[in-house]
Amino acid sequence: MSQENEGTLVTVEPQGDVKACVIWLHGLGADGFDFKPIVPYLKLPEDAGVRFLFPHAEVMPVTVNGGMPMRAWYDILEMNIDRKVDKASLLKSSERIARLIEEQIEEGIPAEKIILAGFSQGGAVAYQTALCFPKRLAGLVTLSTYMATEEEISSGRSVENQDIPVWIAHGSYDEVVPLQLGEQARDKLESMNYSPVWTTYPMGHEVVIEQIETLGRWLQDQLVS
Repeated sequence: MSQENEGTLVTVEPQGDVKACVIWLHGLGADGFDFKPIVPYLKLPEDAGVRFLFPHAEVMPVTVNGGMPMRAWYDILEMNIDRKVDKASLLKSSERIARLIEEQIEEGIPAEKIILAGFSQGGAVAYQTALCFPKRLAGLVTLSTYMATEEEISSGRSVENQDIPVWIAHGSYDEVVPLQLGEQARDKLESMNYSPVWTTYPMGHEVVIEQIETLGRWLQDQLVS
């Protein structure tokens, strides 16, 4: 069953009892509806009871978009390889997603049955939120993205998630977030003793069905005991 709330998020509920949750963050200029169609292609078993939450980012002026307002998790100040961003707004978005995780826990979903996923800009927020979250999570998924708050993660990462399962995917021909940025995030994780699963696909700044099906199997491994 699907429930939609234009103001805050899109929710896709399982047929039966809710046992787990995947919170999925969209990219710049998109919204929570962007990744809703992929849920059936993940092919998760019905009895896994996975709820999907797709939050909408707030609308804000984005510098690299000429200052025009659009949905964004944070402002991007430069589009060069260093990807200068407004860390204050990123951290604010991260705090919002951390509260959303806490709300799911309060509703009875164990923290260790919650996975945070993010695409592009949403992936940068997912890195910050999951690695610094003070309760053990089931996993972190980052797609076509980069680590924008490396210093904050290095100093603030939680002991509870020091060995969190991480699945990273990036397009070999990504014209928006160069593959090099994804590799840098992977290398940084490994330097901090995480063991991410790194996957690349012959694609641009997008997702493809092969990737989604592989991710579905990984999600099942983390959420179905």
